[in-house]
Amino acid sequence: MTYLLALDQGTSSSRSIVFDGQGRVVAMAQQELPQMYPQPGWVEHDPMIIWQTQLATAREALHKAGIAASKIRALGITNQRETTVVWNRRTGVPIHHALVWQDRRAESTCARLREEGHEALIQSRTGLLVDAYFSGTKLKWLLDHVDGARAQAERGELAFGTVDSWLLWQLTGGSLHATDVSNASRTMLFNVHTNQWDAELLALLGIPPSLMPRVLPSSAHYGEVRPDLLGHAIPIGGVAGDQQAALFGQACFSAGMAKNTYGTGCFMLMHTGGAFETSHNGLLTTSAAQISPTPEFALEGSVFVGGAVVQWLRDGLQAIEGSAQVEALAQSVPDSGGVMMVPAFTGLGAPYWKPHARGTLTGLTRGTTLAHIARASLESIAYQSAALLLAMSRDAVAGGAAPVTELRVDGGACVNDLLMQFQADLLGIPVIRPAVTETTALGAAYLAGLSTGVYASTAELSALWQAERCFMPAMDRATASEAMARWEHAVRQAIAP
Repeated sequence: MTYLLALDQGTSSSRSIVFDGQGRVVAMAQQELPQMYPQPGWVEHDPMIIWQTQLATAREALHKAGIAASKIRALGITNQRETTVVWNRRTGVPIHHALVWQDRRAESTCARLREEGHEALIQSRTGLLVDAYFSGTKLKWLLDHVDGARAQAERGELAFGTVDSWLLWQLTGGSLHATDVSNASRTMLFNVHTNQWDAELLALLGIPPSLMPRVLPSSAHYGEVRPDLLGHAIPIGGVAGDQQAALFGQACFSAGMAKNTYGTGCFMLMHTGGAFETSHNGLLTTSAAQISPTPEFALEGSVFVGGAVVQWLRDGLQAIEGSAQVEALAQSVPDSGGVMMVPAFTGLGAPYWKPHARGTLTGLTRGTTLAHIARASLESIAYQSAALLLAMSRDAVAGGAAPVTELRVDGGACVNDLLMQFQADLLGIPVIRPAVTETTALGAAYLAGLSTGVYASTAELSALWQAERCFMPAMDRATASEAMARWEHAVRQAIAP
């Protein structure tokens, strides 16, 4: 048997999954990752806990699988993107907690960049809009606010990395400071046309080039795991940011194919092949996971609060005891009773990009119950995702391509049949759930398998992909359009001054 190990380091947990050569899950382990909120809009993780939980789950997954590390052909890494870590090269100790992708503290820097007219340059080089979401302004904040950090950086004593780089450093005992193109493309410092760090953008944010990791294709030789960590020197063969890894795991290898991941946030990507398409509808252009040095791209839309709205129902409103109960509660009423929920807890992402928007509940009456609010909260995930796909289709048509004809889905919330059916109804296209929904980790495993000869080509991977269920739209298009109009009205209320 052939086995691959994927490390899936996410926002709320660290997971490790052992796959067989057919892409089937053999064993899985998971540990929650504590979140820290020092101030409103600030979100942090402890990098050492990221590493400790990731290593512990890797060991546990191997134990559950009942196989020795020597039986693992290759290891792949996928990770929460944009989350920013800076550490001392000599000691390996982080200089500060990691600034998580949701963290908004660098918004003032972004506002200055916009005011000074740098938006067009940044978008043309990176494909990104200027936003505190991305790593570059987070890195600048750390250099400006941690005592002695800038002087240390200028002396070449510090290393910057997204979570993949931090894990690579730890796995290889500090011998490798690297990242892949998909993670690099989320920093606002990387030229996606040349696959190089952009000297002008580094200078614009005052980032010393010595901080930056080496950039490799997503499927490449990244060294080996230190033997004492897992019991054997496993080759590291693949690295990709979680959303590009999911696109790869969903076998969306050609232009026009799209997937949506329903996690803490929702992330929709449409592959555009070798074409760099600038969105005119509030989307980002990002590097897709690449198996060669040749650039490949995707259009991306990010919903900041997706499945996190269910966590809010559980922990904030205490409407449910466990997240799995939300579907039954929502189904206990025939509809949301006119209630609309806009979960802009940390602002609104694509296609709106309104960082100062805040969550709103509208349409409340004396007849409103927790069940109506639960249904509206669940539907808000589908509404936000539908707004993304509609924007994507407008960009595709404007660029002379066909609109998306099906949506492949994954992530924790895709198991919710009510949500997936409502998603298909809003979009008017099939929503397809794969047999293996762990597509983020699977993408990392596939990338590692390609670089180590387990798989010969992406065609072989396409043949392995299988659908578990296809949700067909059942709502007429006029009703769907009316529903989307009500959603857009609710958004306007959420962003009103």
